[in-house]
Amino acid sequence: MSAGLRVGDYGVALLGLALIGVLALQRPTGDGRLVVRQAGQVFKAVDARLNQEIRVPGPLGITVVEVRDGRVRVASDPSPRQLCVRQGWLGAGEAALCLPNRVSVEWGRLAYDSLGY
Repeated sequence: MSAGLRVGDYGVALLGLALIGVLALQRPTGDGRLVVRQAGQVFKAVDARLNQEIRVPGPLGITVVEVRDGRVRVASDPSPRQLCVRQGWLGAGEAALCLPNRVSVEWGRLAYDSLGY
């Protein structure tokens, strides 16, 4: 057997690269739509490309959502563990949930509504 690559090996490699390209194109993308909910109701739906600060009242106090340079994050929250603040900047198709304060932030099209096994 030859130790070098054969024609079929190159074909498999090219097919693998093409598959990676197709999967990369199907990633969720930030479509610029930002939805902020309070207690399950839409509090504000805005364009995520506009710099702004959204102050959402909740049972524990005010949650501040920051939109800067096409990025979105929860800047401050009165929840005791600060989990949604620690999440940092959201990527396309991600969400942050501040459950004790009943606030959620969804940026772009979410990849999954729910997962089941």
